Amino acid sequence: MQTQMWTVDKNVDNLKTYPHIIEAAQKLKQNEVVAFPTETVYGLGGNAENDEAVLKIFEAKGRPGDNPLIVHIANREQIHSFVKKIPDQAAVLMDAFWPGPLTIILEKKEGALSEKATAGLSTVAVRMPDHPIALAIIEASGLPLAAPSANLSGKPSPTTANHVADDLTGRISGIVDGGATGVGLESTVVDCTGEIPAILRPGGVTKEQLEEVVGVVTVDPALKDSNQAPKSPGMKYRHYAPNAPFYLVEGTREEIQQLVNEKRMESLKVGVMTTKENLEFYDADIVIPCGERARLETVAEALYDTLRAFNNENLDIIFGEVFPEQGVGQAIMNRLSKASGLPIIEK
Repeated sequence: MQTQMWTVDKNVDNLKTYPHIIEAAQKLKQNEVVAFPTETVYGLGGNAENDEAVLKIFEAKGRPGDNPLIVHIANREQIHSFVKKIPDQAAVLMDAFWPGPLTIILEKKEGALSEKATAGLSTVAVRMPDHPIALAIIEASGLPLAAPSANLSGKPSPTTANHVADDLTGRISGIVDGGATGVGLESTVVDCTGEIPAILRPGGVTKEQLEEVVGVVTVDPALKDSNQAPKSPGMKYRHYAPNAPFYLVEGTREEIQQLVNEKRMESLKVGVMTTKENLEFYDADIVIPCGERARLETVAEALYDTLRAFNNENLDIIFGEVFPEQGVGQAIMNRLSKASGLPIIEK
């Protein structure tokens, strides 16, 4: 399959009628799949009402079919065609955080969407992205778009069009290049089908921000207990992984350096993921900084690009620092834990 690339400046006037947007939307109307930027990561969009289109998303990513997809909309009116009701707390969250990096799980209308998009569940995950190109494409297509991250399943999520091209060229119809994304981590997923909203996946909106708006918010036990079955799209399987074994280390930088030294003595090529503050401290084969520890939002923004950068270095093992799990740090540690898939080394 030939993959077309369109470059679009998000600041262009009348994006909805911009020729490249119209071309991309036409592909989506034909039940093809197209990657496009959002404020979080690049998404791989397809018609959420059509089984054929949704299957193409799963096939392109190599994603298991029991992993539901998030449905993206451009305006609140769209939601009424496939959702039974909007609870009061969900409406408050929409008012506060839409458009933006918040996905809300609601009860869906029977037969309104492809069963494959929701993995046969009675609920649907919905969000309105805060990116002019994403909104323009959704509006121009006139469709609710199922759109997981536009990467091969298990690999780091894409924050540039080049990341998408590296993974999916020849597997999808098109890529809309709108430049680098902003937040860098996927949306927060909140289940609003119960009495108390529950975070199923931490992301761009923090627990603290949610609680400022709706009061008490719980957290899915599966985020801390690997024996619990996760309920959120994208949380069931290992994700975001670099090619080499990746270990998180709960310890001082001196203790991390000791681990590096031991592995190099075994003739292994070792990488370290740190932050700008500690860049000069480590002596390893490859040391890559991921943002600034003093500003965790910069770590979130750079995380996936950093994980991908290690893949260019032919490493045998990677050690990474851990971060405090407050604010966006909760989402950062969630993604790092999923990328590792290995027990944290505690020193």
